[in-house]
Amino acid sequence: MVYLIDASVYIFRAWHSMPPDLMDGEGNATHALYGFARFLSDLLERRQPRYVAVAFDDSHGCSFRHRLYPAYKANRDATPVQLTRQFALCREFCRHLGVAEFASREFEADDLIGTLAHRCRADGLRVTLVSRDKDLAQLIGPGDVFWDYSDSSEYRYHEIASRFGVAPERLADYLALRGDAVDNVPGVPGVGAKTAAALMTLFSSIDELFERLDSVVDLPLRGAALLPQRLRLHREAAYLARSLTRIACDVPLAAGRHELQRRAPDVSVIGRFCETHGFGAMLRRQSERLAAQFAARAA
Repeated sequence: MVYLIDASVYIFRAWHSMPPDLMDGEGNATHALYGFARFLSDLLERRQPRYVAVAFDDSHGCSFRHRLYPAYKANRDATPVQLTRQFALCREFCRHLGVAEFASREFEADDLIGTLAHRCRADGLRVTLVSRDKDLAQLIGPGDVFWDYSDSSEYRYHEIASRFGVAPERLADYLALRGDAVDNVPGVPGVGAKTAAALMTLFSSIDELFERLDSVVDLPLRGAALLPQRLRLHREAAYLARSLTRIACDVPLAAGRHELQRRAPDVSVIGRFCETHGFGAMLRRQSERLAAQFAARAA
């Protein structure tokens, strides 16, 4: 099993939930960094994975999706400078902890995770995706796990539809039809979550939906008589939306199973890291336990 972690979810969670007065000696905020470091250390201590990677978002409006649709995520506020600084430090902490980390200016963290998941499956590993972002659920296959760490909730392939509305392989098309306000993806006007879920239960994809568009009028859906006309009118918008909601699994990463193998934590470096950033002894002691666990497994 390989654990692929969506860093942003847990960094933002710490940014909003941890006391903001946690600072280093120079007055820089470190609360998001501390919250993420505790999360990652706890996960490693709890599960002791052999293969693990953390994906970070570093595109900042420069990803291929922004070129396709400039308004993509335009509804979001700019990331505060203090938080951007802590993102970089979270990546550094991963390396000290012996965990592979990835980021790209061209691709989002979801695409990095999708690519790593695809490669790991080809190499015989099943995948646990650690996130609460619904977009990543489209990557779940038989034998995989979607782990919402914050809620201690785990979903297998056959449970994704009850949690997110449709089966994993239809999730990108579902989001393309209904839109995704979080990412500022418009979808098809007049098609809400219930209608989109019904359509993606009856049709395997929007490709099949548009091939059999005339049959939609006979479906037991509210407003079914008007749906074909509406969908036909917004066909290009639906396909554009799917190019935004579908996760890329072919990112040119120089990484495979070997690069995702966990390494021993560098306890001395982590100790200095904790001191520099104003952390107490808890993280340092935890890194010592992680190092002892790692050594015991390697023996």
